[in-house]
Amino acid sequence: MPGLQGGPDLRGDAHHLPALPEGLPHSRRHPGHADQRSGAVDVQAVILAGGQGTRLRPLTHTRPKPIVPLLDRPFLHYQLALLRQHGITDIILSCSYRVEDIRAAMGTGEAAGVRLRYVVEATPLGTAGGVRNAAELARGRLVVLNGDVLTDADLGAILRVHEARRAGVTIGLIPVDDPTAYGLVETTGDGAVRRFLEKPRPEEVTTNLVNAGIYVLEAELLGRIPADRPVSIEREVFPSLLASGVPVFGSALGDHYWRDIGSPAAYREAQLDLLRGRVATTVRPAGTLREGCWVGADTRLAPGVTLVAPAVIGAGVSVGAGARLGPLAVVGAGSRIAAGARIEGAILWEGVAVGEGAVLRDCIIGADAVIGAHVDVAPGVVLEADAVVPDRTRPVR
Repeated sequence: MPGLQGGPDLRGDAHHLPALPEGLPHSRRHPGHADQRSGAVDVQAVILAGGQGTRLRPLTHTRPKPIVPLLDRPFLHYQLALLRQHGITDIILSCSYRVEDIRAAMGTGEAAGVRLRYVVEATPLGTAGGVRNAAELARGRLVVLNGDVLTDADLGAILRVHEARRAGVTIGLIPVDDPTAYGLVETTGDGAVRRFLEKPRPEEVTTNLVNAGIYVLEAELLGRIPADRPVSIEREVFPSLLASGVPVFGSALGDHYWRDIGSPAAYREAQLDLLRGRVATTVRPAGTLREGCWVGADTRLAPGVTLVAPAVIGAGVSVGAGARLGPLAVVGAGSRIAAGARIEGAILWEGVAVGEGAVLRDCIIGADAVIGAHVDVAPGVVLEADAVVPDRTRPVR
């Protein structure tokens, strides 16, 4: 998988992509640092990456969701970078689907400056089962991240709430426009969770805050998660702990960036947000800036190529004369873009071949796909890996 392994050191200060269009405000704050020890308690992280990514199909037919590319890096790099930025470097990855692909892409976590260990579920046991399986490696206090959340949340702030309230569980909360589609977390004025309400009717809505897939919990509570059966941490474990008297608190993420990348539309939007500079992250695209676009090593641009920022073009890409890339384009490593092609708002994985005069707009193209000459790929189209589109056709949703 070219462009998905290794890469430059990802450690450093959070930044916004320099390719941010002029005039667009940097509205997100950089997350603050928090020491990996909260008081005298060690802090580890667990990333829940055991799902099959069914909502993201067909892209996840050939690649597990934790390592689908965002710009030119596997998605997990962004979560590891966020944790390291907050001083959390001992990370447990709970996974089940295509585990060896994840290991091949992420290794020991050294490239991200962390220690990454794997626990593997033979049979997926839900979000709580994924946490419980980490019990033998866990100690002290855990920061738990759902494996499909791109965020620049201030984890230090959530840990401080947890410490100050002497909580057993603290849940990161995010406001949403339509609370009826989610499980609501109703809190008191001081942040104590009063109740959980799953997909309420409109007349039942008392808050727009929902579970953000970010938790802090004490490792000693893992033994209270039922074993050997699927368990939801959101719908079963947290309500049960609350009912038994465990202090459960909420901590709002404020104006920090947050997006669930679990659907093709959300996955594409997350990449556009990275290109627009809306996510504070230490993960920087490889290569050099050219005309406001990131261009990877050994990429060849023929005369007359137009680059329109922001865009990321991977390593070893060839672009034919008169082609136009951008704005808001991502071209994966080793791709071949023929003369006169136009790519705008599109996400191309590695090894894609685009024929002469083809137009790709607001779409996602899987690895090693072949797009024929003078093809017009309509907005919203998602093509799986190795797809072949004949010349002069128009794929639609």
